[in-house]
Amino acid sequence: MTEPESSPPPPVEELPDMPITQHLEELRSVLFHVVGALLVGFLACWAFAPQIFDFLAAPIQKLLPEGQKLAFFAVTDPFVVYAKVAALAGVFLTWPYVLFRIWWFIRPALHRKERRFAVPFVLASNLFFVGGAAFAYYVAFPFGAEYLLTLGDRFQAVISVQKYLGFLMTIVLGLGLMFQLPVVIFLLAWLGLVTPRFLIRHFRWAVLLIFIAAAVITPTPDVFNLCVFAVPAVGLYLLGVLAAAVVVRQKRKATEASA
Repeated sequence: MTEPESSPPPPVEELPDMPITQHLEELRSVLFHVVGALLVGFLACWAFAPQIFDFLAAPIQKLLPEGQKLAFFAVTDPFVVYAKVAALAGVFLTWPYVLFRIWWFIRPALHRKERRFAVPFVLASNLFFVGGAAFAYYVAFPFGAEYLLTLGDRFQAVISVQKYLGFLMTIVLGLGLMFQLPVVIFLLAWLGLVTPRFLIRHFRWAVLLIFIAAAVITPTPDVFNLCVFAVPAVGLYLLGVLAAAVVVRQKRKATEASA
């Protein structure tokens, strides 16, 4: 009885070979478009900088006595604050386009199967970042600010507009980055650097690192506000473990199909 002939292995996809000068030209084009997009976003948001700042200042204004405003101590402070607000809003406005240009630059270095994950990966990263920023703005920051203002109820609050903006953006950007945890775990699992079993085995250390990061970001020393920052991150870690399990399962299916 003759043995059945084994099917030939699938052909290896060859990536295009580009000279270094072409890479540099592509990089220059990407940087030009990214800087141009950020500039357009800044100019577009500059026209609405006061309204955007009113939105950012709403959490603290709800906690201050009626009629009290944030203070500034230098003539240039309002201009600097509005410029920072317009720049930050411009980054949020143009970020999807910036990610698209970056993905288009690295696209030739990706295999066809890898390109399928690029767009969902970018979308998920954006969604988790916006979700983390929204959680910081609507939940975490109001809790922390209310606690801190309660400690100073014997004093007259004179809050600098510049320091308030920096304080708020530290929390918003910090939680936005912490909410990237499932996306980072998914990427590490995709690259084969971690597995679900590895993540579960080191869960205690992950919780410890999450609480340390939350302690750095959180504006207050009390346990309640610390948990407001840390507990969602622990849930996101477990979500990342689930994403890693999906990646491992898909890789196993692909290996069995090609065998």
